[in-house]
Amino acid sequence: MSIKVGVIGLGAMGSGMAGSLRRAGHQVHVFDLRSDVAQTFAAAGGVACTSLAELGAQCSVVVSVVVNAAQTEAVLFGEGGCAATLQKGSVFVMCSTVDPNWSMALEARLEALGIHYIDAPISGGAAKAASGQMTMMTAGKPEAYAVAGPLLDAMAAKVYRLGDRAGAGSKVKIINQLLAGVHIAAAAEAMALGLREGVDAAALYEVITHSAGNSWMFENRMAHVLQGDYTPLSAVDIFVKDLGLVLDVARATKFPLPLSSTAHQMFMQASTAGFAREDDSAVIKIFPGIQLPQKP
Repeated sequence: MSIKVGVIGLGAMGSGMAGSLRRAGHQVHVFDLRSDVAQTFAAAGGVACTSLAELGAQCSVVVSVVVNAAQTEAVLFGEGGCAATLQKGSVFVMCSTVDPNWSMALEARLEALGIHYIDAPISGGAAKAASGQMTMMTAGKPEAYAVAGPLLDAMAAKVYRLGDRAGAGSKVKIINQLLAGVHIAAAAEAMALGLREGVDAAALYEVITHSAGNSWMFENRMAHVLQGDYTPLSAVDIFVKDLGLVLDVARATKFPLPLSSTAHQMFMQASTAGFAREDDSAVIKIFPGIQLPQKP
């Protein structure tokens, strides 16, 4: 059954998700601050909305793929936000990485308006988003899944239902980001040591990716380093934010996270050194005295 669905934010992940929904036969309405991006999507099939309010009025499900809680707040409750035009019984799907407590509070605010909510952070990167193969870590009431379930399945190969109230999805995503950030930082440190010791970078990459020390992040991110290409698929500042959230959650219960703290400081150092908007693999640039491969 075709559903009218809105996608807010056509960045690296949102554009792929909107495309997956379109391929599944749904009526996809989109909004992005870059109107030309929305128009390009619509030209291939879909509707480009000129405002958030317009999108909310036309869709029974709205999928928000913006950067953080502040942007999500603006999407819903800012000037011209879609919360005012969403119909009772509609569903708001929140895909950002946020503080779980904030997500739980948002569910309560939307419930007061008669709007269902799914806490649904995402993982997998732009390529998997574009192919409908990403992972969604979700939590929400059965009524919300009854409406939005087919859309989640169209966007992701793995849709984990982690609870019947908001918060569980965001908690699992926070833990995923802990591992992702630490793994990238460790991969960068290992590659930097190899370069400092004069090991051939390509040979080191080949050996590690076929040995026990490999990780998905080493294999993926250190390929960017070998290519000398720091085009941001996920930027340094994403992990400044996400590891900051990890530490905030742990600090609330006085839970020690020594590796996360170190990785966060590494990304902070990279950000303040001028690499904030480069690919997160640019964290390797904080290490002194190494000659990095250059882009051909």
